[in-house]
Amino acid sequence: MLTTLAIIFVFGSMVMIHELGHYMVAKWIGVKVIEFSFGFGPKIIGYQGKETLYALRVIPLGGFVKLHGMDPEVDENGQAVIAPLEDVRSFMNKPVWQRMAVIGAGPIMNFVLAMILFVSVFAYLGVPTQGNSNVIGSLLKGKPAATSGIQPGDRIVAVNQESTPDWNRLTEVIHANPNQVLSLTVERVNGKQRQTVAIKTEKDAQTGFGMIGIAPEVTYMHASILQSTHFGLERTVDFTNLIVVTLTQMITGKIPAEVGGPVMIAQAIGEGAHEGLANLLGLTGVLSIQLGLINLFPIPALDGSRLIFLLIEGLRGKPLNPEKENLIHLVGFVMLMVLMIAVTYKDVVRLFVKAG
Repeated sequence: MLTTLAIIFVFGSMVMIHELGHYMVAKWIGVKVIEFSFGFGPKIIGYQGKETLYALRVIPLGGFVKLHGMDPEVDENGQAVIAPLEDVRSFMNKPVWQRMAVIGAGPIMNFVLAMILFVSVFAYLGVPTQGNSNVIGSLLKGKPAATSGIQPGDRIVAVNQESTPDWNRLTEVIHANPNQVLSLTVERVNGKQRQTVAIKTEKDAQTGFGMIGIAPEVTYMHASILQSTHFGLERTVDFTNLIVVTLTQMITGKIPAEVGGPVMIAQAIGEGAHEGLANLLGLTGVLSIQLGLINLFPIPALDGSRLIFLLIEGLRGKPLNPEKENLIHLVGFVMLMVLMIAVTYKDVVRLFVKAG
């Protein structure tokens, strides 16, 4: 039940804030909004406002805002109709910069949501401060340390009989020995027992450092709203840079292209929910940044491609052929759905293999 509620919260907040960005700016510049929907496919429920239909649809993998004049509309005779040039409430009859503002508002709102969530976490928990003791704060699942029997709270006092009095020295020794078997002298949580644990390090693909999957103790210091805002903005920028670098390295082949679909994301959300509200909010912030960035990619059917078409229109002084542009977006949408199905299938297979 908790996982289900968490998934609804995460996907719902990311999608709704994105579409709300399109909606608000469209309203602001005077474009008629025909529909504001969460999900795709057949309508489950809906409310018809003065001029906008607000709907919940069957497939909860996104949402959309339908703007008057953005695409051909079907009249009562089943014919495709394009809004006339004198229609001041038509999206296509607005200046290029205003249309770009409507399209760009969606991804921008995803970054705003991320910053709000990070600020909330810092205001609630405080600002995290990494300690420098040789005490293990947490373990990464599936990594060498987690499978060796070491536990959070254990103290690593030596590596290969070399003293490691603090975290800096401990990580220096581990980083210097990728793909090597290390002998760790571990002082158990109760401080009354020591034992030697042999662990083979992994080589980090990006840095080449040896890694065993441990993290230091973290303490939280109270922060004012101003400090929380500063750290929230800083965290948003840091995660954005990290995601951009990671995606770039995947595209260039520097690191393996590990792509997760809705199933994997849902699994991560479930784990985050069980680890506490702060972890869930932080995860939502990171996923919101990813959604904003991906939507800015120049891929047909995504906001990024529409911005490219508008930029071209602005440079050449006239729009591209609407029928050709709509066809490109339709083909792109179909390809995205096929990719989504393929990635989802891969996620499901991975879960079954892991369970087996």
